[in-house]
Amino acid sequence: MKSLTLKTGLLAVAMATLFTGCSDDDTPGPENQGTDKYVLITMSSNELTKPGYATAFDALPSGNIVNNGENSTQGMGFGGWRPYGNWLLKMFSTETNALGIERLKVDADGTVNSDKFIAAAANNINGSGNFTIANETSGFYWDGAKPLAIQTFNPTTMSRTGELDFTTAVNERGVDEEGIKFRSIGQKFLAVKGGKLYANITYASGDTRFPLGYWDDFYEDVYLAVIDIATGRHEKTIKIEDTGAIAYVNDNNMYDFDTNGDLYIVTQGVSPSGTGGKSKIVRIKANETDIDKTWSLNMDDIQAEGKFVSVFAKDGKIITVIPNTTLTGGPTGNINFEDVWEFYSIDIASKERTKISGIPAVTNPGAAFCAIEIDGKVLLRVNTKDGSKNGYYQLNGTQATELFNVTAGGSVSGLYKITVEN
Repeated sequence: MKSLTLKTGLLAVAMATLFTGCSDDDTPGPENQGTDKYVLITMSSNELTKPGYATAFDALPSGNIVNNGENSTQGMGFGGWRPYGNWLLKMFSTETNALGIERLKVDADGTVNSDKFIAAAANNINGSGNFTIANETSGFYWDGAKPLAIQTFNPTTMSRTGELDFTTAVNERGVDEEGIKFRSIGQKFLAVKGGKLYANITYASGDTRFPLGYWDDFYEDVYLAVIDIATGRHEKTIKIEDTGAIAYVNDNNMYDFDTNGDLYIVTQGVSPSGTGGKSKIVRIKANETDIDKTWSLNMDDIQAEGKFVSVFAKDGKIITVIPNTTLTGGPTGNINFEDVWEFYSIDIASKERTKISGIPAVTNPGAAFCAIEIDGKVLLRVNTKDGSKNGYYQLNGTQATELFNVTAGGSVSGLYKITVEN
C-alpha cells in the first residue's frame, strides 16, 4: 500500500469519510509537530507466526542496511502491515501473533513497541482482525466469533465500540443451499469509499483442506455488501462476476485507490489450490457504488491460470506483479518463494502493459504491498529467493533503480514514514 500523501487530501474534499490507506501528511487527530521517522519491517523466517524486526530510521534508508541491530524490535506478525495516517497498524500481535488489530508506537529515541491491541474473540478463524478505517474515531473489523456481523472500533482509543448485524443481508441468497457450510461478511474485504462501507459476503463450501472461507467459494461470483456508514444500514449487494477468492487473510488488503478516487480490487481466482484462474482486477468508479462492467483486467488474458496478488494505483496507472510462468502450489510449488513475479506498469485506460526495467523477478510479496509511496517516491518491494536483492527500488516512469538493500534481519515486508513527538 502506498502512502497516500496526495490522494488522501483529494478524497477528503470529495468524501465525508476516508478509506483504509496511508498518508504521510494527513495525520488523524491534532497536528503532530515532531521528528520524522522511517520505519522498516522485515520477516526473518517463513513461518506462520511471521517473526521479524522493526527499526525506525532518521532518514529514508539508502545503500546497504541491517534491520536487526541494537535499536531494532523483534516480534511476530511482521509479514506486512496496514498503516493509516500517523499510525502503524497490523492484524497480528507482535508479542503473541494473536489475531486482532495492533497499533505500534515509536518513541522519540526510535524504539518501536506494541502500543494497543484489540483482540479478536475468535483467534482460530483466519480473517479475524481484518479491518478498515473511516476516520480517526471510526473503524470496522471482522471477528470470526460473530461471522454475520461487522464490529466497530475507535482507532484513536483502540477500543471496540459495537457491532452491526447483517444476517438478513447475508441470507438474501443461499439460505436453503445445503452445499454452503459457512457464511461471513467482511472476512476478506472491507473498504470505505464515499460514505459507504464495502464488505465481501462469503458463501463457502467448507472444504476442510483450507481455512474457512478461503479457496472454497460456493458461487461463481463474488458478492459485496454496500453499507451506508451514517445509518449502518445495508443498501444493496453487488457482485464481481465469474471469479473467486477476493483478497486474503493478511495485511495486504489487495485493493487500492487511484488519484481520482476510483477503487481497484483484486480477486485471486477459483483454483482450490490458490494458484489462480479467473483472477481479476476490477473497478468501482469514484462516484459510483457498482462494479464497473466496462472495465477489468483479466489475468487469464496475460498468464493463463495465473493470478494477481497486489495492486497499486496512481495517476491512471496500475503497478502490480505478474507471474512469468504457470503457478504451482504446495511445499515444492513456485507460487511463494521462487523468483517468478515480474513488475509491470499498466495503463488503466488502454490496458497496455509495460514491463518495468532495471528490477529482477521477485518472490511473492505475500502479506506485504508490492508498491508503496513515500515522500513522493513510488517504491517497489524487491526480494529474491537467494536474498541478494532485498529492499526497495525507486520507480521512475517504467524504470526502477535500487534505493536500499537489507543485508540482515529478513525479507523486507513494509516501510512507512511517521512523525514522532519530540
